[in-house]
Amino acid sequence: MDSSENSASTSDNLLELQDKYSLYETPDIKTIEKILYGGPRSCNHVDEVWPNLFLGDMFMSHDRHGLWKMGITHILNAAHGKICCQGSPDFYGTTVTYKGIPASDVPTFDISPFFYPAAEFIRQALDSGGKVFVNCAMGLSRSATLVLVYLMIHQHHTLLKAILKVKKSRWIFPNRGFLRQLCSLDTELHSEDRKEIRRIDSSQSWLH
Repeated sequence: MDSSENSASTSDNLLELQDKYSLYETPDIKTIEKILYGGPRSCNHVDEVWPNLFLGDMFMSHDRHGLWKMGITHILNAAHGKICCQGSPDFYGTTVTYKGIPASDVPTFDISPFFYPAAEFIRQALDSGGKVFVNCAMGLSRSATLVLVYLMIHQHHTLLKAILKVKKSRWIFPNRGFLRQLCSLDTELHSEDRKEIRRIDSSQSWLH
């Protein structure tokens, strides 16, 4: 590839990044909650919210036969150790890869240390051709938060885009504390995107 082709490619990358991120700002909590309140407020015991990624509640998490019929290969339990969600490797057996996260659905709980490990668990499962079931008690807050995190980190969605994507298939409502932590992640991720815009812009200036 000659220098002109390199320049054109870099310009395309810059325009794409600017289109995606330069005007984007993380919404405030009230705006997000207004979006979450909108639309139908019903959901099933389990819903597919992304190809081969399923979000559900404790009832579905206890239905081993139902999960087997769905072809679930990986389970991410965001309420591990809680009385309502008693999933474990022993419960599901050797045909399912299990990961438990002992999150409490209260605004003061810091779920952010689990963001990257949970997103990576989902990514590896999907990349290997698996089907992932993510659950908590109701499938609305803890588990929904981790699904949003996966979309933000590995599918490069903004928080707003991730919420709208999941809401097409299932009503969700992370608690306010989780929303604050999601907003922080959103700001962090798109700060990196803006740095990339500046890096490409700088390389463009050098070419000229």
